[in-house]
Amino acid sequence: MAQRRLAGTPLDFAALREELGVPGEFSAEAASQAATVASHPPLHELDRTDIEFITVDPPGSKDLDQAVHISRHDDGYLVSYAIADVAAFVEAGSPLDGQTRARGETYYFPDARVPLHPPILSEGAASLLAGQPRAAVLWQITLDRYGRPAATTVQRAMVRSHAQWDYASLQQAIDTDAAPLAVQLLPEVASLRQQLARDRHAINLGLAEQEVLPSPSGEWELEFRAPLPVEDANAEISLLTGVCAAQLMIEGRVGLLRTLPPPSDATVAALRSIAPALGVDWPADREPGDVLAGLDLSNPQHAAFAEHASSLLRGAGYVSFDGNLPDQQLHAGIGAPYAHVTAPLRRLADRFATEVCLALAAGQAVPDWVRRALPTLPAAMSSADRLAHTVDRAVVDATEAFLLADRIGQKFDAVVLETDAKGGVSAVDEPAVRAQCSGANLPVGQRITAVLDEADVHRRSVRFSRVA
Repeated sequence: MAQRRLAGTPLDFAALREELGVPGEFSAEAASQAATVASHPPLHELDRTDIEFITVDPPGSKDLDQAVHISRHDDGYLVSYAIADVAAFVEAGSPLDGQTRARGETYYFPDARVPLHPPILSEGAASLLAGQPRAAVLWQITLDRYGRPAATTVQRAMVRSHAQWDYASLQQAIDTDAAPLAVQLLPEVASLRQQLARDRHAINLGLAEQEVLPSPSGEWELEFRAPLPVEDANAEISLLTGVCAAQLMIEGRVGLLRTLPPPSDATVAALRSIAPALGVDWPADREPGDVLAGLDLSNPQHAAFAEHASSLLRGAGYVSFDGNLPDQQLHAGIGAPYAHVTAPLRRLADRFATEVCLALAAGQAVPDWVRRALPTLPAAMSSADRLAHTVDRAVVDATEAFLLADRIGQKFDAVVLETDAKGGVSAVDEPAVRAQCSGANLPVGQRITAVLDEADVHRRSVRFSRVA
């Protein structure tokens, strides 16, 4: 993984937060409310602390939304998935409720998190921290031998996580047959779920993410990081739960779906047209998701093709409904209807969608405060998602420019990812940068030598040109 470290960076992420209008401190009323409920955290009557849950998150995480346990059940499996019960802490119509609705989600910067909920809740009383009894929403999903859902229950319960794992440590434990009992079956179940996703022609790009990472010594790292297998496996449990939640809502004719329309015929045709030039075999009878599943992303041409395939995943949003079902229910990336219910500490929509599922599973009416909120959530989440995307891009752009500011005129090895009338977008090997590149000949998927022409930290702008 390409990276470059810098010590004592003057990058001012606090100024960036102010520039982008990222929310600041919580109001005194909201903070007081959070402190009061955190001092006497609710615990549910149903005691399921007998289930030996664990959590799996990035290193150092404290806002722990999910805890997992997987066991054998007849000739299939039982997935127990505990989700932080945020609604037990946030009173509808309260100052804290209003502040979280305005924020929409947690925003991540290299030096800080701007949380959806006050840390006394999100990193304390409501978080599924190891060794602590916690209020949770417990999903239990019975799977058949092929990984298909056979039955689903959702109810409030008191749970306890037995251990907090990070991805790298758990991956090593799995690789050495030392995984905790709770997730020994995780790779097996994830493999079945991934096969079912391929059967549904789900569209998964599988691209490495560009990240700015802090280090204990006060440095920053910029790198392209591909997820570990255990990260993909853990994500399958969240996706499974979201698919089951969507099915509950559709059957109950009320809820909030996360949607992504199928790509248009024109979009698919345009992507198919560049496949031969990038060495991608695309038989006439294969769906786009099936082609993507067969790519070798270590091949620069295949990686460039996957970058272009992001055009297949445009138009994501939320749709609420109460009575009449929406015409477009699908999430094309998953190949099925889907709902967000597994990250309520970090994403507003999940709290409301979870309450819908709890009511429907119990055969009860959806609470009025939830029903009133449903029509407002698509716009609120779209606004929050736009800000989160802006934050992510600005953080990376600023770091790229700073890393390269003293290297104007130097040459770099790069791969051309795409081209347009303005030039191309290239991925530089070291440091891990994606930036505009000009030149007369920019063959997509090919390695080139590029010279750095501009690295402006203030404008967050980086530009290269191809060396003739």
